[in-house]
Amino acid sequence: MSASPVSQDQIDAYRRDGAVVIRGLFADHVETIRAGIERNMAEPGDYAAENLHEGEAGRFFDDYCNWTRIPEFVEVINASLAATAASALMESRRVQMFHDHVLVKEPGTSKPTPWHQDAPYYFVEGRQTVSFWVPVDPVTDASLRCVAGSHRWDRPVLPTRWLSEEDFYPDKDSYIPVPDPDAEGMQVLEWTMEPGDAVAFSFNTLHGARGNESGARRRAFSLRLVGDDARYVERPGPTSPPFPGHGMKPGERLREDWFPVLLDT
Repeated sequence: MSASPVSQDQIDAYRRDGAVVIRGLFADHVETIRAGIERNMAEPGDYAAENLHEGEAGRFFDDYCNWTRIPEFVEVINASLAATAASALMESRRVQMFHDHVLVKEPGTSKPTPWHQDAPYYFVEGRQTVSFWVPVDPVTDASLRCVAGSHRWDRPVLPTRWLSEEDFYPDKDSYIPVPDPDAEGMQVLEWTMEPGDAVAFSFNTLHGARGNESGARRRAFSLRLVGDDARYVERPGPTSPPFPGHGMKPGERLREDWFPVLLDT
């Protein structure tokens, strides 16, 4: 643990709040990430989406599950300290890849990223999870926003589709409605960030992001990683990402040929 890029104070904050900022975690990899994002936007994958309605200003692009075909992303996953930091934050000996995610808001994009938890969309259950949200442009108002302590809520938040705003699953009874953290006086964490800084947050943490009303791009790269207690779980419908044909059964660890182990101490 002496070589960890994460301090004990940051581990404590992550355990308490479900989110923490780690300055400069990817600072040595900013140019590589930028190149990977540009390749991803030029060659979108199967899950690429444009998240604005016709007539809305700007551009809000996202895509995920492309790391196996984009060499820049492979380089960042293997050469960065992401797995070491994840192990410390999750308090897990094992770190396993789940997926990558690119989110780009071009200048003048007023649409916010809706409030949501990632876990209800995923077929993974467990306390030991972490996402790293890494901007490669200076970020002020368009920063990620996380609700402190929401990773410990008794019930998950209802997942919705970002563009249509429809419910993701037919069964609402197992979920709480999407809250309005600002109106409800919740503690919202957000940070001014430099390229290569990272917000680390749990799959169970409620989060969103403001629109990008600035004159500069806001490009962000996310890594989603899981730890010792992560297990496959069935949801009441197709998940996002869907990973069709995975063949896993409830209670099993994620298959290592699809979701490689990055660290096992």
